[in-house]
Amino acid sequence: MLNSLRANARVFLKPGHTLFSHPHARRLIPVLTRHVRTAWTAPQAPPRNLVASDAQRRTIYALSTPPGKAGVAVVRISGPDALKVWKAMVRTSKRPGTAQTATTPEPWKIERCRIVQPTNESEQLDDGLAVYFRGPKSFTTEDVVELHLHSGRAIISSVLHALAKLPFCRAAEAGEFTQRAFLGGRMDLTQVEGLKDLINAETEGQRRIAMMAARGSVRARFDELRAGIIGCLANVEALIDFGEGEDIEEGVYEQARSRAQNLLTAIQKHLNDNRRGEIIRSAQREAAIVTPIPGTTRDILELSMDIGGLPIIVADTAGLRKTDDLVESIGIERARKAVQSADISLCVLSLPDALTAPDTTTNPNPTPKLAIPSTLSDLITPDTLILFNKSDLAPNHNHTVDSLLTSTYGSASWTVSLGTGAGTSKFLRGFGEALQDRFNLHDDALSSEDAPLITRERHRVHLESACRFLQAFLDTAPEDVVLGAEELRYAAHALGKVSGLIDVEDILDAVFKDFCIGK
Repeated sequence: MLNSLRANARVFLKPGHTLFSHPHARRLIPVLTRHVRTAWTAPQAPPRNLVASDAQRRTIYALSTPPGKAGVAVVRISGPDALKVWKAMVRTSKRPGTAQTATTPEPWKIERCRIVQPTNESEQLDDGLAVYFRGPKSFTTEDVVELHLHSGRAIISSVLHALAKLPFCRAAEAGEFTQRAFLGGRMDLTQVEGLKDLINAETEGQRRIAMMAARGSVRARFDELRAGIIGCLANVEALIDFGEGEDIEEGVYEQARSRAQNLLTAIQKHLNDNRRGEIIRSAQREAAIVTPIPGTTRDILELSMDIGGLPIIVADTAGLRKTDDLVESIGIERARKAVQSADISLCVLSLPDALTAPDTTTNPNPTPKLAIPSTLSDLITPDTLILFNKSDLAPNHNHTVDSLLTSTYGSASWTVSLGTGAGTSKFLRGFGEALQDRFNLHDDALSSEDAPLITRERHRVHLESACRFLQAFLDTAPEDVVLGAEELRYAAHALGKVSGLIDVEDILDAVFKDFCIGK
């Protein structure tokens, strides 16, 4: 080997030259170094097979239906090696009249099959269905295989255990299928959030709002706002590049300012929506029910309900009254805070107690009056809804009460008897209509351009940022046009974070972490 190296060196070197002064030394030295290293290094054992890391195992699998006894369970596999899973575990009969084998599936066609152990084909795990979705025409934009099984716990467990034995597969993380759909361009962030909300929808209002987001309607509205800002930015950038010369007509900067003002007004209108979208998607605060029954309730008891298509968290609080009981006073203070922070407050009073005794000294046929206890006066506002209970204990005053309610509280008050059930249907119907009126949640409002755009606090934060940057642009003097352009760029950037049109790595985890495994 050394003789060979000397021979090669003599070929390259000329009289008077050293190895390092040779003009081809840069190419020669690495070649010689490799030869020397090979010649003088002791023989190495071949590298052992290392277990592939999670990053290397790009094919994921998971149960995509809720666990439990049901008709069908779906196991989803997605990734570059999805077809290897089919070939290892799916056995279909050869289709008559074709040359296609059982291990070469036809895309988008569900097939009856046997699911077998990949290490022992004779061991059948289930008799089910399988379908192959060829990327990019799949949910994740990758190759996807779905196994439709009987949903017995033992069957599901055996199939997942068999998948775990395949060295190129790994179990999916929460939300990873949807994340791949996002990264593949199949969905934007608002559609991702809409899909999650659609899965979790429990009321009709939630379903409608989530469906609009999932099908891309919300994205289109955000994109329209962002496109408007980019249009303003294009005008301002043109001024920076060309100035007020022959190529740029006069008034371009004023047009950009006018468009920016209209966009700012539109965004502020969405922000001043009384949190309609967030309330529909998830009741984040309580609707507080206040009862003056002495001492019966000391802590806040909560119950979730669907009223008028809204997810309502009803909180039954301690009665508001003067008391020397330390524990009860703590409950009363909690009740006051619950009322003050609630989206809707419903004051429940005993009708017999609320009716004042008539004064017969001056009028032989006096009309009774309804009185709100003084302990509640500071909590009653024009928006407070009033419910009078125990109407069965004041049967002689029902007609009088109805007229009093209409004249004093309008349509935002009702009488019921929870003991007999009288009036409860009317109250629930009226309460639902009051909620829809308060937050503009009628069917036509949820199916039009007036539907709430903001459904998450994340959206609100980015829109508020966009407003600040638009206002900063409007406050920028014309001579500082470069700074104004930067403010517009920030505003477009803020709106882009809503739908994920920019680099939003910092918020991806927050969006996907609450998804169920297999979605």
